[in-house]
Amino acid sequence: MSTVQYRVAFGKNDEAVEGPDDAPVVVSVGAADAALRPEVAFMQGRLKNTGPTGPLFAAFSDGSAAAAISRLASRS
Repeated sequence: MSTVQYRVAFGKNDEAVEGPDDAPVVVSVGAADAALRPEVAFMQGRLKNTGPTGPLFAAFSDGSAAAAISRLASRS
């Protein structure tokens, strides 16, 4: 199984991160777009990724991407 790092940006130099720094897949989304379903945000170009898309699509499918992004976007 591939490891994914998720990043939700709240502003310049202000982001919440979950996952290891050496993850082969890095997913980035702005806080304003974090409420969208991740696969919709990806298709609209609002969610960006680096690395292979296979593990990204698997994370969309099993719901782990939505859960991680939701956790990060709801920081206090």
